[in-house]
Amino acid sequence: MIFEHDFAGGLIRATCSDGIGMIAISNPDRKNAVTAAMWRAIPQAARILTDEAHAHVIVLRGTGVDFSAGADISEFDSVRKNSETAVAYEALNSRAFEAIRHCRVPTIAAIRGICYGGGFGLAAACDLRIAEKGARFSVPAARLGIAYPADAVQDIVNALGQQMAKVALFTGASMSSEKMAAVGFLLEEVEASVFDGEVSALTHAIAANAPIALHASKLAIRAVIEQDGDLLREAEVIGAETFDSADYAEGRAAFAERRKPHFTGK
Repeated sequence: MIFEHDFAGGLIRATCSDGIGMIAISNPDRKNAVTAAMWRAIPQAARILTDEAHAHVIVLRGTGVDFSAGADISEFDSVRKNSETAVAYEALNSRAFEAIRHCRVPTIAAIRGICYGGGFGLAAACDLRIAEKGARFSVPAARLGIAYPADAVQDIVNALGQQMAKVALFTGASMSSEKMAAVGFLLEEVEASVFDGEVSALTHAIAANAPIALHASKLAIRAVIEQDGDLLREAEVIGAETFDSADYAEGRAAFAERRKPHFTGK
């Protein structure tokens, strides 16, 4: 059964099939620029995919030839006209980044074309990133005379490393997929002809595993990255709960019977 739900007038689309969720940024006429309504919709899409569609993994991608050009600059005269409106607007950005960063299931950015500004921030908030060769990356905030949201900078530093994060933020330069793969921002860059297949292979490999185990692992990794003792203890509790889960019993039975397990998340 395929789950489908549209947000922001169809500019954000959430779908799920066989445990694989997808959030599509669907504004191709504007290179998938993200409007305020779309920023507002991204947390809603992530929540409905995990809570109602029971996705085991979520892929974030753009419709058409581009991932995202970032925030829709045509709205800036109203949503970022001064510090007061900018603070409210950037809160929308931050909630979208947080929804991807703290999503209970693994998230993958599947990147084609341009991945700029807020689009770069969304990709950086994902757990894993795969790009088609020829994709371009940039964080041009300084060239617009504005600062990038501090919480999103944290994602960029974690994904790029300190020095490359400084280069990206200080210069606003466009960077190649080859460069992004070399510095570790990308899991890999692949040819256009195999891009969809590589994304599909990775998502299916993740979706085949037990959801509670994935959740515990993601929490533990976040705890290490953020140096958060409370989060680490939460991960330990959930990790211990896996041993009493139906999925653990199913995993053991499937191994003994030499068959693929069927996990339910219970």
